[in-house]
Amino acid sequence: MKQAKVLNQSELKRLLRVTSTTKHAKRNRVVVLLSYLAGLRACEIASLRVSDVMSFQNDIWEAKSEILLRSWQTKGSKAQTVILNSQLRAELEQYVRQYCPPNTKNEDILLQSQKGSGFSSQTIQNLFRTLYEAAGLQNASSHSGRRTFITGLSEKGVSVRVIQELARHSSMNTTQRYIDVSVDKLRIAAEVIVTSRI
Repeated sequence: MKQAKVLNQSELKRLLRVTSTTKHAKRNRVVVLLSYLAGLRACEIASLRVSDVMSFQNDIWEAKSEILLRSWQTKGSKAQTVILNSQLRAELEQYVRQYCPPNTKNEDILLQSQKGSGFSSQTIQNLFRTLYEAAGLQNASSHSGRRTFITGLSEKGVSVRVIQELARHSSMNTTQRYIDVSVDKLRIAAEVIVTSRI
C-alpha cells in the first residue's frame, strides 16, 4: 500500500492558504495543524473535547501543554499523551476564545461540523481530502500530516527513540516506516560527511 504524501514547507503553506479561504477557515486550520504539528490521527482529532486541550483559568481559556487522550479516543484503545508545542497552543487558544461561546462546557466537542455536531473519523478524512484537492496536492491523505510531522522531526535531527514517543508508536520499526526518504534527502545526507580536503 502506498504511503501518504509527505508535504514540504511550500506545499504546507499552500494547503494553509487554501484552508484560509474555506467557509470555516479557523476551524479547518486547527484541524490541519493538529495533524501537522502534533501528529494526531483523524479519529483522535474528531474525538477531542474542549477539556482535552484547554483549561479555564481566571475567566480565560488557556491551552494545556499536553493532551491526555483516553483509551476510547485512540487507535489502539490505550490512553496516550500528546505534547503540544507553543505554536499549536496559541492557535488553539485563539480558536477557542473566538469561536467557543462563554457557556462552553468542558466536555463540549472542540471541533464542530457545519451542522453543529461533532466530526467522525471519516468526516475528518473527507475534510482533508477536500482541502488537498483544492490545494492541488496529489497522493495526500489525512495521514499526510502525521507522516510530515514524523519526517520533519527526523530531518531536524531528533532521535528515532524520541520521535517514537511523540508519535506514540509501540514499535520503533513503525516509526521508521513513517519517515520519508527521497533521493534528494539521500544526497543532502551524503554531503554531511564532506570535510576539508583530505
